[in-house]
Amino acid sequence: MKRIVVLSGAGISAESGIQTFRDSNGLWENYAIEEVATPEAWKRDPDLVTEFYNLRRKQVIEAEPNAAHLFFAKLEQHYDVQIVTQNIDDLHERAGSGKVLHLHGNIRLAKSSGPNQEKKYYPIDGSALTQHDLCDDGYRLRPHVVWFGEEVPALQEAADLVGKADILVVVGTSLNVYPAAGLIHAAKNDCRCYAIDPNAGEIGLSSRFTAISDTACNGVELLLKYLND
Repeated sequence: MKRIVVLSGAGISAESGIQTFRDSNGLWENYAIEEVATPEAWKRDPDLVTEFYNLRRKQVIEAEPNAAHLFFAKLEQHYDVQIVTQNIDDLHERAGSGKVLHLHGNIRLAKSSGPNQEKKYYPIDGSALTQHDLCDDGYRLRPHVVWFGEEVPALQEAADLVGKADILVVVGTSLNVYPAAGLIHAAKNDCRCYAIDPNAGEIGLSSRFTAISDTACNGVELLLKYLND
């Protein structure tokens, strides 16, 4: 069974109504990134950061997987499919994908704000964290999200997965966010590569990529034709 690795970004979730991480004015839901998405922001005002992600989590819970999420889940009937997502929502899982690696964390989980952050993740009951929610070692729980200035713990695992792919599909990302964008270079020489994004033809991909310049939900229909060739 051929292996497909799907590298997904904000564009696929945007089609489910989830606002992209950073829009043209450098804000996320009217917040400056520096106010809510850095370790310094947490140290300065953990209540603000917690509330911000509580609102984002509520938005995720209310959203539904779209046709593109469902398409990749259905591909598991014919391929060994691994999702590597830059998104912090759980829409791939809710669509039915069995193997999902989150590069930047999962907003439905929390972790310690102390030194043992990556040792254990805590499911969040309902949509809200509070200042009273503590991990096993007594530190306040923070969202399981990789902030600017933090390492990406799953990066090497993701690179290893991409390196084993027979087919690589990049969907909903313009490959501007590093180090995640560099994962495409881990693909082996004979890997078939596709990019689905409205700007796929303009983001400087190498000639090994077949560009599908469309939205995720529309683009997967054309991808299926390529896969069946």
